[in-house]
Amino acid sequence: MHVPDGYLSPETCAVGLAIAIPAIAVASRQVMRQVKGRAVPKLAMLSAFSFLIMMFNLPIPDGTTAHAVGSALIAIVMGPAAAVIATAVALLFQALIFGDGGVLAYGVNVVNMAILMPLVATVVNRLVAGNSAAGSVRRITAAAIAGYVAILSASIAVGVELGIQPALFHTADGTALFNPYGLTATLPAMLFAHLLIAGPAEAIITGAGYGFLARTGQLDGIEPTSDKLRGNPGLVSLGVLAVLALATPLGLVAQGTAFGEWAPDELGEQLGAIPAGLEQWSSFWTHSVLPDYGFASGDAPVAAYWISALVGSLIVAGFTYGALWLANRRKPVSTTA
Repeated sequence: MHVPDGYLSPETCAVGLAIAIPAIAVASRQVMRQVKGRAVPKLAMLSAFSFLIMMFNLPIPDGTTAHAVGSALIAIVMGPAAAVIATAVALLFQALIFGDGGVLAYGVNVVNMAILMPLVATVVNRLVAGNSAAGSVRRITAAAIAGYVAILSASIAVGVELGIQPALFHTADGTALFNPYGLTATLPAMLFAHLLIAGPAEAIITGAGYGFLARTGQLDGIEPTSDKLRGNPGLVSLGVLAVLALATPLGLVAQGTAFGEWAPDELGEQLGAIPAGLEQWSSFWTHSVLPDYGFASGDAPVAAYWISALVGSLIVAGFTYGALWLANRRKPVSTTA
Protein backbone atom coordinates (compact mmCIF):
# COMPACT_ATOMS: atom_id res chain seq x y z
CA MET A 1 0.00 0.00 0.00
CA HIS A 2 3.08 2.24 0.19
CA VAL A 3 3.07 3.81 -3.27
CA PRO A 4 6.69 4.27 -4.43
CA ASP A 5 7.96 7.25 -6.37
CA GLY A 6 7.46 6.92 -10.11
CA TYR A 7 4.12 5.11 -10.09
CA LEU A 8 2.15 8.35 -9.79
CA SER A 9 2.61 11.49 -11.84
CA PRO A 10 4.09 14.57 -10.12
CA GLU A 11 0.67 16.20 -10.56
CA THR A 12 -1.01 13.39 -8.62
CA CYS A 13 1.64 13.61 -5.91
CA ALA A 14 1.10 17.38 -5.70
CA VAL A 15 -2.62 16.84 -5.11
CA GLY A 16 -1.77 14.37 -2.36
CA LEU A 17 0.50 16.88 -0.65
CA ALA A 18 -2.10 19.62 -1.07
CA ILE A 19 -4.52 17.47 0.95
CA ALA A 20 -2.03 16.00 3.40
CA ILE A 21 -0.23 19.16 4.55
CA PRO A 22 -3.33 21.09 5.73
CA ALA A 23 -4.75 17.92 7.28
CA ILE A 24 -1.55 17.33 9.24
CA ALA A 25 -1.52 20.98 10.32
CA VAL A 26 -5.11 20.83 11.58
CA ALA A 27 -4.51 17.48 13.29
CA SER A 28 -1.33 18.83 14.92
CA ARG A 29 -3.23 21.70 16.50
CA GLN A 30 -5.88 19.34 17.83
CA VAL A 31 -3.31 16.90 19.19
CA MET A 32 -1.37 19.67 20.95
CA ARG A 33 -4.59 20.70 22.71
CA GLN A 34 -5.81 17.21 23.56
CA VAL A 35 -2.78 14.95 24.10
CA LYS A 36 -1.17 15.73 27.45
CA GLY A 37 0.40 13.94 30.39
CA ARG A 38 0.35 10.15 30.14
CA ALA A 39 -1.30 10.35 26.74
CA VAL A 40 1.95 11.65 25.21
CA PRO A 41 3.99 8.44 25.66
CA LYS A 42 0.90 6.41 24.73
CA LEU A 43 0.67 8.14 21.35
CA ALA A 44 4.43 7.75 20.85
CA MET A 45 4.15 4.01 21.48
CA LEU A 46 1.16 3.69 19.17
CA SER A 47 3.11 5.45 16.42
CA ALA A 48 5.92 2.92 16.87
CA PHE A 49 3.28 0.17 16.88
CA SER A 50 2.02 1.30 13.47
CA PHE A 51 5.59 1.39 12.14
CA LEU A 52 6.27 -2.17 13.33
CA ILE A 53 2.95 -3.60 12.14
CA MET A 54 3.64 -2.36 8.62
CA MET A 55 6.86 -4.41 8.56
CA PHE A 56 4.90 -7.67 8.70
CA ASN A 57 4.36 -8.57 5.04
CA LEU A 58 1.59 -11.08 4.46
CA PRO A 59 1.59 -13.47 1.49
CA ILE A 60 -1.22 -13.10 -1.06
CA PRO A 61 -2.25 -16.12 -3.19
CA ASP A 62 -1.47 -14.23 -6.42
CA GLY A 63 2.20 -14.01 -5.44
CA THR A 64 2.17 -10.45 -4.10
CA THR A 65 2.20 -9.27 -0.48
CA ALA A 66 0.24 -6.86 1.71
CA HIS A 67 0.30 -5.60 5.29
CA ALA A 68 -1.86 -4.13 8.01
CA VAL A 69 -1.41 -0.48 9.05
CA GLY A 70 -2.60 0.04 12.62
CA SER A 71 -4.01 3.54 12.13
CA ALA A 72 -7.59 2.38 12.75
CA LEU A 73 -6.67 1.28 16.28
CA ILE A 74 -5.01 4.61 17.02
CA ALA A 75 -8.08 6.49 15.78
CA ILE A 76 -10.45 4.46 17.95
CA VAL A 77 -8.28 4.74 21.06
CA MET A 78 -7.02 8.33 20.81
CA GLY A 79 -9.11 9.98 18.09
CA PRO A 80 -8.63 10.54 14.36
CA ALA A 81 -6.35 13.58 14.78
CA ALA A 82 -3.91 11.58 16.88
CA ALA A 83 -4.02 8.78 14.32
CA VAL A 84 -3.23 11.22 11.51
CA ILE A 85 -0.10 12.43 13.31
CA ALA A 86 1.10 9.05 14.56
CA THR A 87 0.73 7.35 11.19
CA ALA A 88 2.08 10.30 9.21
CA VAL A 89 5.23 10.26 11.36
CA ALA A 90 5.68 6.52 10.79
CA LEU A 91 5.20 6.96 7.03
CA LEU A 92 7.67 9.85 6.93
CA PHE A 93 10.56 7.89 8.39
CA GLN A 94 9.65 4.77 6.43
CA ALA A 95 10.09 6.80 3.26
CA LEU A 96 13.20 8.75 4.27
CA ILE A 97 15.25 6.08 6.03
CA PHE A 98 13.97 2.81 4.60
CA GLY A 99 12.70 3.70 1.14
CA ASP A 100 9.32 2.17 1.96
CA GLY A 101 6.93 4.43 0.08
CA GLY A 102 8.00 7.36 -2.02
CA VAL A 103 9.14 10.74 -0.75
CA LEU A 104 7.45 12.46 -3.69
CA ALA A 105 4.41 10.22 -3.09
CA TYR A 106 4.45 10.86 0.67
CA GLY A 107 1.33 13.04 0.57
CA VAL A 108 -0.66 10.37 -1.27
CA ASN A 109 0.42 7.69 1.20
CA VAL A 110 -0.58 9.97 4.07
CA VAL A 111 -4.00 10.53 2.50
CA ASN A 112 -4.57 6.80 2.14
CA MET A 113 -3.21 5.43 5.41
CA ALA A 114 -3.05 8.37 7.82
CA ILE A 115 -6.17 10.35 6.88
CA LEU A 116 -8.70 8.14 5.11
CA MET A 117 -8.23 5.08 7.30
CA PRO A 118 -8.60 6.89 10.65
CA LEU A 119 -11.65 8.83 9.47
CA VAL A 120 -13.41 5.74 8.13
CA ALA A 121 -12.50 3.75 11.24
CA THR A 122 -13.88 6.46 13.50
CA VAL A 123 -17.20 6.64 11.66
CA VAL A 124 -17.68 2.87 11.41
CA ASN A 125 -16.68 2.30 15.02
CA ARG A 126 -19.19 4.86 16.28
CA LEU A 127 -21.97 3.40 14.13
CA VAL A 128 -21.36 -0.18 15.26
CA ALA A 129 -20.42 0.48 18.89
CA GLY A 130 -23.37 2.76 19.58
CA ASN A 131 -23.74 3.48 23.30
CA SER A 132 -22.13 0.23 24.44
CA ALA A 133 -19.75 0.30 27.38
CA ALA A 134 -16.07 0.88 26.77
CA GLY A 135 -14.20 -2.41 26.72
CA SER A 136 -17.36 -4.46 26.08
CA VAL A 137 -17.55 -7.27 23.55
CA ARG A 138 -19.60 -5.03 21.28
CA ARG A 139 -16.90 -2.35 21.43
CA ILE A 140 -14.18 -4.88 20.58
CA THR A 141 -16.28 -6.20 17.69
CA ALA A 142 -16.92 -2.66 16.47
CA ALA A 143 -13.20 -1.93 16.52
CA ALA A 144 -12.47 -5.04 14.47
CA ILE A 145 -15.13 -4.19 11.88
CA ALA A 146 -13.89 -0.60 11.73
CA GLY A 147 -10.34 -1.78 11.06
CA TYR A 148 -11.51 -4.06 8.27
CA VAL A 149 -13.61 -1.42 6.53
CA ALA A 150 -10.91 1.24 6.98
CA ILE A 151 -8.16 -0.70 5.25
CA LEU A 152 -10.56 -1.68 2.46
CA SER A 153 -11.29 2.00 1.86
CA ALA A 154 -7.57 2.74 1.69
CA SER A 155 -6.99 -0.13 -0.74
CA ILE A 156 -9.73 1.21 -3.03
CA ALA A 157 -8.13 4.65 -2.91
CA VAL A 158 -4.75 3.21 -3.88
CA GLY A 159 -6.36 1.20 -6.68
CA VAL A 160 -8.01 4.32 -8.08
CA GLU A 161 -4.87 6.46 -7.78
CA LEU A 162 -2.78 3.88 -9.60
CA GLY A 163 -5.48 2.93 -12.08
CA ILE A 164 -6.15 6.41 -13.45
CA GLN A 165 -2.51 7.01 -14.37
CA PRO A 166 -2.52 5.31 -17.82
CA ALA A 167 -5.62 7.24 -18.89
CA LEU A 168 -4.39 10.63 -17.70
CA PHE A 169 -0.65 10.48 -18.30
CA HIS A 170 0.62 8.86 -21.49
CA THR A 171 2.56 9.56 -24.65
CA ALA A 172 0.97 10.53 -27.95
CA ASP A 173 0.71 6.87 -28.94
CA GLY A 174 -0.99 5.94 -25.65
CA THR A 175 2.01 4.44 -23.85
CA ALA A 176 1.68 4.89 -20.09
CA LEU A 177 4.23 7.21 -18.50
CA PHE A 178 3.79 6.04 -14.92
CA ASN A 179 1.87 3.07 -13.52
CA PRO A 180 0.96 1.08 -16.64
CA TYR A 181 -2.04 -0.84 -15.27
CA GLY A 182 -5.56 0.57 -15.56
CA LEU A 183 -8.48 0.40 -13.16
CA THR A 184 -9.57 -3.02 -14.41
CA ALA A 185 -6.29 -4.39 -13.04
CA THR A 186 -5.52 -2.19 -10.05
CA LEU A 187 -8.87 -2.28 -8.26
CA PRO A 188 -9.30 -6.08 -8.36
CA ALA A 189 -5.68 -6.61 -7.29
CA MET A 190 -5.90 -4.24 -4.33
CA LEU A 191 -9.32 -5.50 -3.23
CA PHE A 192 -8.32 -9.16 -3.54
CA ALA A 193 -5.31 -8.68 -1.26
CA HIS A 194 -7.15 -6.64 1.34
CA LEU A 195 -10.52 -8.40 1.35
CA LEU A 196 -8.91 -11.78 1.96
CA ILE A 197 -5.66 -11.17 3.84
CA ALA A 198 -4.76 -7.64 4.93
CA GLY A 199 -8.34 -6.76 5.90
CA PRO A 200 -8.76 -9.66 8.34
CA ALA A 201 -5.28 -8.90 9.71
CA GLU A 202 -6.26 -5.27 10.31
CA ALA A 203 -9.50 -6.41 11.95
CA ILE A 204 -7.67 -8.75 14.32
CA ILE A 205 -5.05 -6.15 15.19
CA THR A 206 -7.65 -3.45 15.81
CA GLY A 207 -10.04 -5.60 17.82
CA ALA A 208 -7.34 -7.38 19.82
CA GLY A 209 -5.42 -4.15 20.35
CA TYR A 210 -8.50 -2.38 21.67
CA GLY A 211 -9.26 -5.32 23.96
CA PHE A 212 -5.66 -5.37 25.23
CA LEU A 213 -5.67 -1.65 26.00
CA ALA A 214 -9.01 -2.03 27.79
CA ARG A 215 -7.80 -5.00 29.84
CA THR A 216 -4.63 -3.19 30.88
CA GLY A 217 -6.47 -0.03 31.90
CA GLN A 218 -5.10 2.17 29.12
CA LEU A 219 -8.48 3.44 27.97
CA ASP A 220 -10.12 6.40 29.67
CA GLY A 221 -12.52 5.37 32.40
CA ILE A 222 -11.52 1.69 32.47
CA GLU A 223 -9.63 0.03 35.30
CA PRO A 224 -7.25 -2.84 34.54
CA THR A 225 -8.79 -6.29 34.96
CA SER A 226 -5.82 -7.60 36.93
CA ASP A 227 -4.10 -6.13 40.00
CA LYS A 228 -0.79 -7.05 38.40
CA LEU A 229 -1.46 -4.44 35.71
CA ARG A 230 -2.25 -1.55 38.05
CA GLY A 231 1.34 -0.44 38.58
CA ASN A 232 2.37 0.81 35.16
CA PRO A 233 0.37 -0.54 32.23
CA GLY A 234 2.66 1.39 29.90
CA LEU A 235 5.42 -1.09 30.71
CA VAL A 236 3.17 -3.86 29.42
CA SER A 237 2.77 -1.96 26.15
CA LEU A 238 6.53 -1.53 25.91
CA GLY A 239 6.85 -5.28 26.32
CA VAL A 240 4.41 -5.85 23.48
CA LEU A 241 6.38 -3.48 21.24
CA ALA A 242 9.59 -5.33 22.10
CA VAL A 243 8.02 -8.66 21.16
CA LEU A 244 6.75 -7.18 17.89
CA ALA A 245 10.20 -5.82 17.08
CA LEU A 246 11.79 -9.21 17.72
CA ALA A 247 9.17 -10.91 15.55
CA THR A 248 9.46 -8.55 12.57
CA PRO A 249 11.73 -10.88 10.54
CA LEU A 250 8.59 -12.97 10.03
CA GLY A 251 7.78 -10.28 7.49
CA LEU A 252 10.61 -11.67 5.37
CA VAL A 253 8.87 -15.04 5.02
CA ALA A 254 6.33 -13.71 2.53
CA GLN A 255 7.84 -13.83 -0.94
CA GLY A 256 6.98 -11.41 -3.69
CA THR A 257 6.34 -7.69 -3.93
CA ALA A 258 3.19 -5.80 -3.06
CA PHE A 259 1.09 -4.87 -6.08
CA GLY A 260 2.21 -1.55 -7.53
CA GLU A 261 5.47 -1.50 -5.60
CA TRP A 262 7.78 -3.29 -8.02
CA ALA A 263 11.25 -1.89 -8.64
CA PRO A 264 11.63 -0.40 -12.14
CA ASP A 265 13.74 -3.32 -13.37
CA GLU A 266 11.23 -5.80 -11.98
CA LEU A 267 8.39 -3.99 -13.74
CA GLY A 268 10.47 -3.82 -16.91
CA GLU A 269 10.70 -7.61 -16.91
CA GLN A 270 6.91 -7.81 -16.80
CA LEU A 271 6.32 -5.27 -19.56
CA GLY A 272 9.43 -5.51 -21.70
CA ALA A 273 10.06 -1.80 -21.07
CA ILE A 274 10.00 0.66 -18.19
CA PRO A 275 7.52 3.56 -18.49
CA ALA A 276 9.51 6.74 -19.09
CA GLY A 277 8.02 8.79 -16.27
CA LEU A 278 8.34 5.94 -13.81
CA GLU A 279 11.99 5.48 -14.70
CA GLN A 280 12.65 9.20 -14.31
CA TRP A 281 10.94 9.74 -10.96
CA SER A 282 11.61 6.39 -9.26
CA SER A 283 15.05 7.65 -8.24
CA PHE A 284 13.74 10.92 -6.78
CA TRP A 285 15.04 9.94 -3.31
CA THR A 286 18.29 7.98 -3.14
CA HIS A 287 19.36 8.61 0.45
CA SER A 288 17.72 5.69 2.26
CA VAL A 289 20.02 4.38 5.00
CA LEU A 290 18.51 0.89 5.18
CA PRO A 291 16.68 0.46 1.86
CA ASP A 292 13.80 -2.01 2.11
CA TYR A 293 14.81 -2.56 5.76
CA GLY A 294 18.06 -4.21 4.70
CA PHE A 295 21.73 -3.53 4.15
CA ALA A 296 22.72 -2.23 0.73
CA SER A 297 24.88 -5.33 0.27
CA GLY A 298 21.93 -7.63 0.84
CA ASP A 299 23.82 -9.50 3.57
CA ALA A 300 22.31 -10.68 6.88
CA PRO A 301 18.67 -9.88 6.04
CA VAL A 302 17.32 -11.02 9.41
CA ALA A 303 19.80 -8.89 11.37
CA ALA A 304 19.10 -5.94 9.09
CA TYR A 305 15.35 -6.33 9.64
CA TRP A 306 15.84 -6.41 13.41
CA ILE A 307 18.04 -3.33 13.29
CA SER A 308 15.50 -1.57 11.08
CA ALA A 309 12.69 -2.43 13.50
CA LEU A 310 14.67 -1.18 16.49
CA VAL A 311 16.00 1.98 14.86
CA GLY A 312 12.74 2.83 13.13
CA SER A 313 10.49 2.33 16.14
CA LEU A 314 12.82 4.34 18.39
CA ILE A 315 13.01 7.20 15.89
CA VAL A 316 9.26 7.26 15.30
CA ALA A 317 8.39 7.07 18.99
CA GLY A 318 11.12 9.53 19.94
CA PHE A 319 10.09 12.05 17.30
CA THR A 320 6.42 11.86 18.27
CA TYR A 321 7.16 12.14 21.98
CA GLY A 322 9.71 14.92 21.52
CA ALA A 323 7.48 17.00 19.27
CA LEU A 324 4.56 16.80 21.71
CA TRP A 325 6.80 17.48 24.71
CA LEU A 326 8.24 20.58 23.07
CA ALA A 327 4.81 21.77 21.96
CA ASN A 328 3.43 21.45 25.49
CA ARG A 329 6.43 23.28 26.99
CA ARG A 330 6.10 26.16 24.54
CA LYS A 331 2.46 26.86 25.39
CA PRO A 332 2.10 30.17 27.21
CA VAL A 333 0.89 29.96 30.77
CA SER A 334 -2.16 32.13 31.37
CA THR A 335 -2.01 34.41 34.39
CA THR A 336 -4.59 36.54 36.14
CA ALA A 337 -3.97 40.04 37.42
